[in-house]
Amino acid sequence: MNKICVFAGTTEGRRLAQLLAANEMDVTACVATEYGQTLLSPSECLRVRAGRMEPEEMERMMRQERFDLVVDATHPYARVVTENVLAACQAAEVDYLRLLREESTVPDGAVTVPDSAAAAAFLDATEGTILLTTGSKELAQYASGIRDFGQRAYVRVLPMESSLQACQAAGVPAGHIIAMQGPFSEELNAAMLRSVSARYLVTKESGDVGGFAAKAAAAQQTGAVLVVVGRPPSREGMSLSAVLEEIQRRFGMQLYPRISIVGLGPGAEACMTGEARAAIARADCVVGARRMLAVAAPGQDVLEAATPQAMAETILAHPEYGSIAVVMSGDTGFYSGTRKLVQYLPNHPVEILPGISSLSYLCARLSCSYEDVACVSLHGRTRPIAEEVRANRRIFVLVGGSTGAKDLCRVLTESGLGAVKVYVGERLSYPDEQIRTGEARELAEQDFAPLSAVLIENPAADRAVGIGLPDSEFCRGSKPEGMVPMTKSEVRAVCLSKLQLTERSVCWDVGAGTGSVSVEMALQARRGQVYAVERVQEAAALVEENRRRFSLDNLTVVSGCAPEACRELPAPDRVFLGGTSGRFREIIALALEKNPDVRIAAAAVSLESVAELTACMEAFPGLEWETVCLFVARTREAGHYHLFSGQNPVYLFTMQARSGTE
Repeated sequence: MNKICVFAGTTEGRRLAQLLAANEMDVTACVATEYGQTLLSPSECLRVRAGRMEPEEMERMMRQERFDLVVDATHPYARVVTENVLAACQAAEVDYLRLLREESTVPDGAVTVPDSAAAAAFLDATEGTILLTTGSKELAQYASGIRDFGQRAYVRVLPMESSLQACQAAGVPAGHIIAMQGPFSEELNAAMLRSVSARYLVTKESGDVGGFAAKAAAAQQTGAVLVVVGRPPSREGMSLSAVLEEIQRRFGMQLYPRISIVGLGPGAEACMTGEARAAIARADCVVGARRMLAVAAPGQDVLEAATPQAMAETILAHPEYGSIAVVMSGDTGFYSGTRKLVQYLPNHPVEILPGISSLSYLCARLSCSYEDVACVSLHGRTRPIAEEVRANRRIFVLVGGSTGAKDLCRVLTESGLGAVKVYVGERLSYPDEQIRTGEARELAEQDFAPLSAVLIENPAADRAVGIGLPDSEFCRGSKPEGMVPMTKSEVRAVCLSKLQLTERSVCWDVGAGTGSVSVEMALQARRGQVYAVERVQEAAALVEENRRRFSLDNLTVVSGCAPEACRELPAPDRVFLGGTSGRFREIIALALEKNPDVRIAAAAVSLESVAELTACMEAFPGLEWETVCLFVARTREAGHYHLFSGQNPVYLFTMQARSGTE
């Protein structure tokens, strides 16, 4: 295991130490104060050494520990410490890298001075309140160099006993001491400037990571004069990204940041869990969509990305962050981008923190449970929602877009479900939250917020999906002599039972006729997809009409001759062959080519079709065949009597790969 020592006197130093330790490198982090120690989390791979060291102590430690590398990540203004670390490394013959914070651009109009003494001299010649944000070490210099220092100056220091003692020694009144730990956002800096009516803001050029940009923006916002103490002369160094690249090159390894994927709940900050807040607070950077970042990460480094792929690309492009919190709306396990994001980051250590889902939140607002609620997302997805509502007494729907909830109610109304009760929760958890209730037909005429979730109640739902619907349910054309062929109810029921459809089956119905088999396939495979292939245009139009009649979004009509019309279709796991124009063998071959395990059922009425299917039994010896002959008789009236009238016999062939064959 490689041993690295990091003098972690800066945010970047702490990030580096924690990132190296998270990647199982043996890390010793040296900090000057006990307060600095509290900002690091010791672990099996990370030891924290607190306290200032003389050059001799540094050298002794380096000789004893035999580090492979020492990284000096001390503050840009800690010039003496940097020289001591370098001298100790040279004496102990340990490799040395300087991690130097990148400089910020000083805005026009700022007063730049070389050191604290020059800053004090400038301020002594001015009038007005001063906010000092340069720390506690130089307070004595400011106190002795600025007249009326105790009345004019407010100082912001770390909440440490040594800082407070320095304030007391400099004569700073207790009411002029702001003891706080950053980071400080632009708004927080501006609020402090306004609260003390500051005319001057004094800061070191500590880089954007050190909060310089936020201070400069706050000074401009409030009209305060920005006084910048320039950096002392320093040896050249490397950025955090460059240091990471050098460590990876030197030790032949890849460094991965720690990732926390955090569910924020419905949206408002009040709905975040304590665990989510803690994960965000300890992260070096927060990644997410703009709306999420505004709620979750005020004052922190943020990177905007909305999709899982964009989030992963953003994380990979910023190796300088040792720990990253990715914020997701709602719950990480409920229609979230979390699963895809994890797939994009296979080598990263990831923890997943759940949040309050919109389902649980809406049901809580409605004072109802949700253990019997079926869930569907229409956000970026297509689902046969009418059939879902017909099949479930209660269903929760996530909708997307500016007209999502309205469009949902319209579809339900057009599908004959206008009377179902609908609850639309708009901007859940926000101050302007609203829940509207009504029948689907009523709400189809209203507009809703884009951030909406819907609960639907259908007391008349029938969860059972039967097979063999009455023939009268299907449209067959306007004239009896022009009726399109249709697989009759009894035969259809047996065919579907032989196919053994699942809820997610992908099906072909070749020679669909009126589409009666296609419709019942789609009703059973409601989470799958059905392709009705029909070469006769009039029949294809009837299939489309029956699709609309049953409101089946998972049924697609394909006009054309099989097998040519099937070549671009997805691989099926179930195929029904009705009318094939004598091309059974070619269609079966194509289906097997796309999926060797496909299950096929074929119905034959004519002797020619029976003969062709019988020949297929020899042509495809790797299949296991079953043949059934169906005789159906229906009653008819004859005067005062009811007699059975026999229908044409139907031969049903079922085939699938033999168990154990490839």
